[in-house]
Amino acid sequence: MLDLAKLAIKIPGVSQHFHQEAKASHQRIEQALLILERTLPLQQDVIRKQKQYESFFNFASATPVEALDTRREIPQAPLSHSVFATDGSQIAPSHHEIAYCYLLNIGRVMLHYQQNLHPLLDSIPEIYYKPEDIYIARQWGIRTEDWMSYQRSVLEIEVLSQMACRWVRPPGAHGEPNLAMVDGSLIYWFLDGLCSEARDRILLPILSYWEDLRQNRIPFVGYISASRSTEAINFLRFPQCPYPQPNCHAYCGSPVEKSPCQGIDPLRDATFWQYLLEPGQRSCLWKSRLKILDLYDQSHRIYFCYLNVGTEIARVEIPAWVAEDSELLERSLSILLAQVHKGLGYPIALAESHNQAVIRSGDRHSFFNLLEEQLIAAGLNKVGTSYKEARKRKSIA
Repeated sequence: MLDLAKLAIKIPGVSQHFHQEAKASHQRIEQALLILERTLPLQQDVIRKQKQYESFFNFASATPVEALDTRREIPQAPLSHSVFATDGSQIAPSHHEIAYCYLLNIGRVMLHYQQNLHPLLDSIPEIYYKPEDIYIARQWGIRTEDWMSYQRSVLEIEVLSQMACRWVRPPGAHGEPNLAMVDGSLIYWFLDGLCSEARDRILLPILSYWEDLRQNRIPFVGYISASRSTEAINFLRFPQCPYPQPNCHAYCGSPVEKSPCQGIDPLRDATFWQYLLEPGQRSCLWKSRLKILDLYDQSHRIYFCYLNVGTEIARVEIPAWVAEDSELLERSLSILLAQVHKGLGYPIALAESHNQAVIRSGDRHSFFNLLEEQLIAAGLNKVGTSYKEARKRKSIA
């Protein structure tokens, strides 16, 4: 039980700390705005320097593909369109439960506007219990709990692709504009630490489902709320480098916090673009240059922009084939922004897919009760939770 009386003594120190952080952040923003203004006429030279010396940097930066000060108004969404979204949750495996297995639950949502079609809101559960499902990742030194979350990423995209490609007429003379979306990044950072065999089991299926969406001309986006990324703001560090050749390893060494280009760090992209974008505007388009994207197909390399949705600055990630089609990009963003407005600050399709996917404590107990009944029916009489788990569920205090 949390002791609120003891906690209240510590709160003033927290508020004072964040007050100081807010003041420092404002100073970094003012400095970043000045750097942005100086960089605008030199943008192409800075991009050439970025590409030439990329291997010498110890930080990740994206490349702008439009003018840095771009502020483009998002048009209104077409009245008639369709939206698809998935999200997932899980029950992790536990040796204290009646069976060592895990469950993935994928919520899926399909919404049609001005088409006189019924929506779809449901979830698809998958149980993994075979040894080849549970223990396969151990040969690569991956924890079962981590492998479960990787499998969830694959299943979310699989369900999204199947739902969108099978249920909707492709856009065209007789079809309607559409948009598929997921909550979170399309850049799978966790792949960087995996061996090639394990990585292929995750990434290759995902790319194949992405390709299905591309073949059906169904654009898809990753919506990131409260983004912590600094990929875009890091581009502004290049003009600050005082050395003839930017080489972090040769000139700056460690710790990197003392390097001359660190004046605007740790300013986040979303915080900076909050001062530049009006509601309904997007930033310039950026091409991510993260090394993990070398594993992606060229048509699925990730671009992103920042979008002022009114309640926050959201990071929106899109594959290259969408980013390179300006009409498709603007239409996709218009549908996304309409979803945010319908959801009162967050895309309604993503919120509903989360609600369909979430597994509450009552659902968890029902799952294991159902599993226990099936085990007993199969002739396994000695089933049940461990004494530790049973004791934790009932308190004598």
